[in-house]
This record gives sequence, C-alpha cells and structure tokens, in this order.
Amino acid sequence: MSAGRRDGPDLRLDQRRSPIQARSQRRTQQILQVTAMLLARHGIEGLTTSMIAQEMQMSVGALYHYFPNKHSILSVLATGWLEDMTFVLDDVLSKQTGEMSIERLTENILEGMHDVYRKQEAVLPLAQGLSAIPELRHLDAEHDNLIISKMIEMLRRAGFTSTKNELNRVARVFLELTHSLLIVAVDQDPIRSSRTMTDMKIMVSALLKKHEAETAAETRNVEAP
Repeated sequence: MSAGRRDGPDLRLDQRRSPIQARSQRRTQQILQVTAMLLARHGIEGLTTSMIAQEMQMSVGALYHYFPNKHSILSVLATGWLEDMTFVLDDVLSKQTGEMSIERLTENILEGMHDVYRKQEAVLPLAQGLSAIPELRHLDAEHDNLIISKMIEMLRRAGFTSTKNELNRVARVFLELTHSLLIVAVDQDPIRSSRTMTDMKIMVSALLKKHEAETAAETRNVEAP
C-alpha cells in the first residue's frame, strides 16, 4: 500500500508506537496540537497526513512512525477530550451534596464542560468527524453515554426519583441542548459567549427545576393518606 493512500484504506486507530522517551512524547504532543490547528482551519475533509507532515516539517513516512493515518490522530484527540470531560464531571459529582441548589449544580456542570470545549481547539470539526467517520463513531457513542450516565447519577443525588427511562430522557435532552450551545459559545467573541452561557444556564436550570417539582409532587402523592 502506497504512503499516499494511508488516509483511505489503512483505517487502524492504534498509534505506531507508544512514546516512552521525553523527545517522543513531545513530538507526539506536537503532532496532536498541529492536527487540531489544521483541523480547525481546514475541517475533516480537508485534513491530510501530508498537510500535517508538512506543518511538522517532517516526512509523511516519519509521521507514520507515530500514527498510521489521520483517523488514528483524531482518535487520540477525541480520547483526550473524553478523559477531560470525565475528570470534570467526576469533580462535580465529588462536590455535589443534597443541599446544592439546581442553579449551583447547573453552574458547576456547564462551567466545567465549557472549559473542556474551549481546551479542544477544533471541537466542531472533531465532533462532526466522530459522527461522520464510521471508524470513530464508537467515540461519539462513548461521549453521549458518558454525559448521560453522569447526569443520571447527578439527578439521583439531587433527589430525583423518576424512572430510569425518564431520567435517561432528561439526561439526553441535557446532552443535546448543551452540546449544541457549547459549540456555539466557544466560537463566539467573549461578550456573546458569556451571554450564550447565561442563556444556557437559565434553560438547563428551568428544565431541571421542572422535573424537580414533578419529583416533589410524586413524593407528596405517595405520602398522602
């Protein structure tokens, strides 16, 4: 198989070698940073390993010593995004108490998620790639399952007693709403981004308060003689 066709048929997602030496680790991070920059500039379809190699001032063959194709680089970028999101949501869970208000919980979740989205320079084309590229769709599913499962746990801790199916539905509404608006917010200038974040917090708080009230009503009905 010729080197010029690696982005097509060769769809392995594993790195060629794990960077052990400090120099190799730095080189790997540089490749990831350059790929994110080029991805933001050219999108999924425009990105090629030749372009990455040229920006890195290395041969395509040398690049393949680290990654077999562009999809494997995107896989590592997406995995890092998932790891950062897991850390943020686990941190919110570690601080969540029964006394935490819906507004405070919403603030903690969305500010943490916003930081993760801002950290990923090419979040929009990366997210589009995860859903569009068959070899990366499992990471798209992992992202959705992560957000939904963590939100269900948070809702349980907040005292929501709805059925599992209902909590899953609410968590998915949260996922779709926040993912769309966070992508918008990170692409806006600071003033507009701040206003978008404020609007999103209002919407999420209203959503959760509605179901909090329903939970309270269900509890009263059960306790009524």
